[in-house]
Amino acid sequence: QVQLVESGGGSVQAGGSLRLSCAASGSIFSINAMGWYRQARGKQRELVAEITSGGSTNYADNVKGRFTISRDNAKNTVYLQMNSLKPEDTAVYYCNAETTYYSGKTYSDWNGWGQGTQVTVSS
Repeated sequence: QVQLVESGGGSVQAGGSLRLSCAASGSIFSINAMGWYRQARGKQRELVAEITSGGSTNYADNVKGRFTISRDNAKNTVYLQMNSLKPEDTAVYYCNAETTYYSGKTYSDWNGWGQGTQVTVSS
């Protein structure tokens, strides 16, 4: 099927930067939208940014101008460049992908999540 593996989380001081990566692997036929979500302790998971296969992007209002999402279709990888980080950006960040994968003689759709990566921003 499909697996998503994230990397790049860590701890940083306010105003710093981090870059997250998420690589999709498996019997992938195509990847439609890919995105980043986050879940802070005690809160619901929320959309951070998403990008379509054609490169159209959508951002949460509270990250616009600070975060940039991009993707490398050849590598089935999506990135999230996070600049000017704030303590309120502290959360577990999850990668999401909508894919079509090849299984035997059929194609199936898969919408799933990576394992999550912790981002901690200290003041």
